[in-house]
Amino acid sequence: MLDIRLIRNELETVREALTRRNESPESLERLVQLDEERRRSIVEVEELKRQRNVVSQEINVAKRAGQDAEEKIVAMRGVSDRVKELDERVRTLDEEIDATLAALPNLPDVSVPVGKDESENVIVRTEGEPRELGFTPKPHWELGEHLGIINFEWGVKLAGSRFYVLQGYGARLQRALIQWMLDLHIQRHGYTEVYTPFVVREQVLFGAGQLPKFRGNLYHDAEDDLWMVPTAEVPITNLYSGDILEPEVLPLRYVAYTPCFRREKMSAGRDVRGIKRGHQFDKVEMYQFTRPEESEAALRSLVDNAEDVCRGLGIPYRVTQLCTGDLGFSANLTYDIEMWSPGVGEWLEVSSCSNCGDFQARRANIRFRRERGARPEFVHTLNGSGLALPRTVISIMENFQREDGSIQIPEILRPYMGGVAEIPARSA
Repeated sequence: MLDIRLIRNELETVREALTRRNESPESLERLVQLDEERRRSIVEVEELKRQRNVVSQEINVAKRAGQDAEEKIVAMRGVSDRVKELDERVRTLDEEIDATLAALPNLPDVSVPVGKDESENVIVRTEGEPRELGFTPKPHWELGEHLGIINFEWGVKLAGSRFYVLQGYGARLQRALIQWMLDLHIQRHGYTEVYTPFVVREQVLFGAGQLPKFRGNLYHDAEDDLWMVPTAEVPITNLYSGDILEPEVLPLRYVAYTPCFRREKMSAGRDVRGIKRGHQFDKVEMYQFTRPEESEAALRSLVDNAEDVCRGLGIPYRVTQLCTGDLGFSANLTYDIEMWSPGVGEWLEVSSCSNCGDFQARRANIRFRRERGARPEFVHTLNGSGLALPRTVISIMENFQREDGSIQIPEILRPYMGGVAEIPARSA
């Protein structure tokens, strides 16, 4: 959430930043009006309360002296009514201001390239060369069905479109990836693993910036008023909601595995074949809480940690900086990591690493002290996939496929596959 004081004092800067995000800044004018009315109302109500206290003392003195105070009593009833009216108006203004602020996205960092959509993202670097397979590569959905490791019919039978069932080596490969990535981030990168609930309260989604904007893309259990997590970023953000962290605590680095649930309404009609985009998928998520001055370096480390997974698997990848028009709601700066997948002929996003500044911390009220007794400040939060499973599985299948339809298992995963070196081709 943006700081109302920033909008109050630097309106043109905020307006220009939102314009660069292709966001309409019209609500800013209304926000400024609401803020001005609120401050006027508070000044008036405080003056009326001061007057009421003074006159109340005068009434008490008059009563003790046996004097008639009825006129002042009647006048104070009018003042009390006005105070109640103003208090209610301030409460209503607070709600409208909060709702308007909650709908505004984070402001992009000055280094973010201006662009209208993903077509104007900037490729920062490409690592590795696509291997020469010597034959026309098959897409993962053909490989998966031929090898009996992805069953799309079962997924539709059980839950409808955009669901699937992994079986045999397919399920084992995904499980191996999860375990290896967790171990990598814990043992080499210094993250602490957390296992969080897969459902959360509404306020938790608000704190992470998912609500109210993405309400239509979330799964909700109305009876218990719990929401299925769209990413582990949501519960991890709120581990310290409402807390003030002491000086020696930061930085904090967490990693978690969760299934993720998204209705993908905004993606209707896109990527309908295969497992590239589904309503349920697994992901390993990295998360960092830092001091403000450390978040720039923390983002670099987050990107490198995600790249380390690509390097370990030996799959070509590239790093892309998102432009203003493709930036996520809570992020002020984002780098995507994309793996090459020859079967679909695409660079597939497997990680999105973002610095959210104090945007989420302000919504979730997460603060720290620089020294004991110091004034609390908002932390900075950062998140990144390390990695998302479906597209990583796609890239492994398509990069390590053989002409006979078998799939080689990357060497680094074989200990997690019980020594299995390949998914063997099935006889015709």
